[in-house]
Amino acid sequence: MLSSSKFTAKRGGAGLLERLRAERAARLKGGLYHETQIALCYNSNRIEGTRLSEQQTRLIFETATLQPENGDAIRMDDLIETSNHFAAFDFLLDVADRPLDERCIKRFHAILKRGTTDAGKEWFRVGGYKRLPNMVGGRETTPPRKVAGAIRALLAEYHALPTVTFEAVVDFHYRFESIHPFQDGNGRIGRLVAFKECLAHGIIPFIIDEAHKTFYYRGLSHYHETPEYLLDTCRSAQDRYAGMMRYFHG
Repeated sequence: MLSSSKFTAKRGGAGLLERLRAERAARLKGGLYHETQIALCYNSNRIEGTRLSEQQTRLIFETATLQPENGDAIRMDDLIETSNHFAAFDFLLDVADRPLDERCIKRFHAILKRGTTDAGKEWFRVGGYKRLPNMVGGRETTPPRKVAGAIRALLAEYHALPTVTFEAVVDFHYRFESIHPFQDGNGRIGRLVAFKECLAHGIIPFIIDEAHKTFYYRGLSHYHETPEYLLDTCRSAQDRYAGMMRYFHG
């Protein structure tokens, strides 16, 4: 359990990884691990356009069942990627204290996209970098032939930092999304990586609320000239997760 009721961006995350792992191993229902799985999966998927509700996401995690709502059709990929996201978070806990590398990033993508309709497309690389150019928010991203080099350079610069801070994690997230290394799934992979790196360095993680999607995208779009937009959005998300931690700390 966490040893202090005082939560700060740096010290407040100490012990969190061990707690999440312990709750997962104990199969504890309704605890911090349980609620983190649902909150991260639901919000990250909704940001990317998944139509499953929070309650439907919860049911998939808790009971492996789905309750249709309002007669709306449900995409199979939404179901598959929701289940895959839960598995990706468990993988995150397994590797959170290992140095981030390309193999880890690609593994996140392989877990998230396995069994989807994208996986059946000849040109789509599950667990591999994109073959075709893509754009995000109308902005150009790194060309496919340059992605591997760009990711390696980003990782090298990140690992050269004397101390990994909250700001460094957010900066890595922005740069990762600017590269947009995969054909699809970049946002969810990037947010999983950010959560992992917060755990690795004793920083309280952040879960971007889908209600703040507009502010999040504005932060990514304007980060180069106004980094505080994204930093403030992530700090607000961090405050909400700190509140969740305090609740479960008792």
